[in-house]
Amino acid sequence: MKYLVMVQGSEADYEALVGRPTDSGPAWTKPDLEAMFAHMNAINEELAAKGEMLDAQGLAAPSTTRFVTVDGDGRPVVTDGPYAETKEVIAGFWLLDCESLERVTEIAAQVARCPQPAGAPEYAVVVRPVDETGPRQD
Repeated sequence: MKYLVMVQGSEADYEALVGRPTDSGPAWTKPDLEAMFAHMNAINEELAAKGEMLDAQGLAAPSTTRFVTVDGDGRPVVTDGPYAETKEVIAGFWLLDCESLERVTEIAAQVARCPQPAGAPEYAVVVRPVDETGPRQD
């Protein structure tokens, strides 16, 4: 079964990662970043070795986001970020092919144990099964 494992964050977290403290957390230092990347790279190496990782990516800051909708005539309506009303965003993801929900839950727990500076906000790791068949009306 395929699963999308997502890590959450906020615009403020992206500021903290580049060394700027925010109201919600401390600035990350170079050693903090090195510890985080070492942790995540170890997970990636393990998942790749087991053949479970299909893809994994970190996402750019929310300020680079673009929302696209259409107006009543079907023309695109584009809104660029940042979005003050958005509290949490997806900061990165893994697309995994695991034998069970229990296995992907173990991986999510491993991700959740990522080191970070004291006082940094903590977020849940989100696991969603990929629906490869789509909705059906049987």
